[in-house]
Amino acid sequence: MIDEIFFILLFLLSTFLAFIVQRIFINYEKFDDFNHRTSHNTLATKTGGISVFICLFIFSIFYYLKGIEIFDFSLLIPISIMFIVGVYDDLYNADFKLKFILQIIVAKIIIDNGFLIDSFHGVFGLYELPRVFSQIFTVFVFLIIVNAINFIDGIDGLAITEVIKAILIIELISIDNTPLYNIGLMVVFSLIPLYFFNYKKNKKIFLGDGGSLLLGTFISIYIFYVLSKDYVTVSFFNLNKALLSILIIIYPLIDLLRVFILRIYNKKSPFIADKNHIHHKILNVVKSHYLVVIVIQFISIFFIFACLMLFK
Repeated sequence: MIDEIFFILLFLLSTFLAFIVQRIFINYEKFDDFNHRTSHNTLATKTGGISVFICLFIFSIFYYLKGIEIFDFSLLIPISIMFIVGVYDDLYNADFKLKFILQIIVAKIIIDNGFLIDSFHGVFGLYELPRVFSQIFTVFVFLIIVNAINFIDGIDGLAITEVIKAILIIELISIDNTPLYNIGLMVVFSLIPLYFFNYKKNKKIFLGDGGSLLLGTFISIYIFYVLSKDYVTVSFFNLNKALLSILIIIYPLIDLLRVFILRIYNKKSPFIADKNHIHHKILNVVKSHYLVVIVIQFISIFFIFACLMLFK
């Protein structure tokens, strides 16, 4: 377990790094461009993910050097790779095919770390899966989750809130702390300061692909653990694990499916960004990023409890 004081230090370090990293990017004129896909009209940098990653790295190294294994440090390898891919994409607009290949490689690394979907938990009447099929299916689910989190990073605070909500739900309904508990709280406390920078009127800080791919990778690891036999919920949330996993990240999944169908129907690449997401549609009505996040989270949580009541 991590001492509470370190979470406070993590919060303060994340706030400090957000300022410093943004200043460096501003000095080098590395701004987020304005175009038809953006939802802002002020100076902003895609540096939020950088401050989060540095916080995780510094505190992980600190505990590693002290010989205290607060989580499986090997998880930093796939998280770091996806972070680097995302930062490169923020700076140089990487080809989506290259990102796709690297995501598959990272998924395989996560599988080799023991995070594998080896059962359908009764969905379609299937339980235990053959080893090869389970690896292929795990890679497929990883690609969906990572890109779903990346796709919703289009308005202030939405992706941050989805990730924090997913982490807290998984930990709160667990009968005991998961092996990801410490790093999960580290992510939460390093993300909280980004609310301030997201909602500023000027000199905003966005997650960027570095942040969204990092967080998407982390949430996929969490979901894989939920789907394992080791994850046990309190009795009230004792649902089919496949259904529970979907409910936890229901909005990113629905938005990803909807956008893919629309883009393919309109004969466009499903990986070319646009402003046709659900949150953009809601934003056109409520005219407030803050309200959009509240509406989406309220509906998502309501849907979770509605399904709990229905299936129980």
